[in-house]
Amino acid sequence: MSVKRRRGWLRAVKMTLMYLLLTVIAVIFIGPFLWLLSTAFKSNGQDVFTFPPDLIPKPPVWDQFVEALTVIPFPRYLLNTFILIVIMVPAHLFLTSLTAYPLARMTFPGRNLIFYAIIGTMFFPEEGKLVPLFIIVQKLGLIDSWWGLIIPGLVGGFSVFLMRQAYLTIPKELEEAAILDGCGPLRLWWSIMLPLTKPTLAALSVFSFISVWNSFIWPLIVLKNDHLYPLALGLAYLSGTFGDDVRAMAAGTVISLVPIIVFYLLMQRYFVSGMQGAIKQ
Repeated sequence: MSVKRRRGWLRAVKMTLMYLLLTVIAVIFIGPFLWLLSTAFKSNGQDVFTFPPDLIPKPPVWDQFVEALTVIPFPRYLLNTFILIVIMVPAHLFLTSLTAYPLARMTFPGRNLIFYAIIGTMFFPEEGKLVPLFIIVQKLGLIDSWWGLIIPGLVGGFSVFLMRQAYLTIPKELEEAAILDGCGPLRLWWSIMLPLTKPTLAALSVFSFISVWNSFIWPLIVLKNDHLYPLALGLAYLSGTFGDDVRAMAAGTVISLVPIIVFYLLMQRYFVSGMQGAIKQ
């Protein structure tokens, strides 16, 4: 066998093994979602815990979805979550990008110290921040209000880091040319720097959207009025209402996943390029 033919054969074996490994990983990640989707469409007469799993509903029914939407105030929880997203995602992007700009493009005493302090917050578990955050929110009189839910989530260490890395990829010459044309710091940030970081902003919007959509622990601590509950917290009541009825709980979970999937599909073209900007530096 020639060297060229042997190399082609080894390359084919390598590619086959790689695709086989990726297929196994995909099945591991997609399998639970397929089981969830299948359970949501199964009738009460079909067992959902058979082994091996029977993923084909016989026949598929919509009763569980109707039940999940009517037993609890699902539309109210859904509206609350959309209101939080409309407020928090744009505010998070604005404040994060504004915070990261001087840390990336300006020189002033203590810049690196401030940046490392912000990065240091990423090493603390979220559960460890709950007590001090609750005390601060309580002192401000924001318990059982949306402001107490919104304000602590407006800026995050990971988002500042990601935006700073995106700013660092922008050539210095663009900034110098804008300054020569008379741009001040805020106009330079708004008109030149921010538009060039759209892919990173899109990636951050996905992370922020998912974070707000899935928020559970902090709303559970801050909110007492169930009319203010977001969807993730409302689904916990769905679990308590139906008890062991996993079909209805699966239907409610599937409904809650649809907006996330749609939003990601709309933003995925920017997502990869936005993440690449963070690992170049």
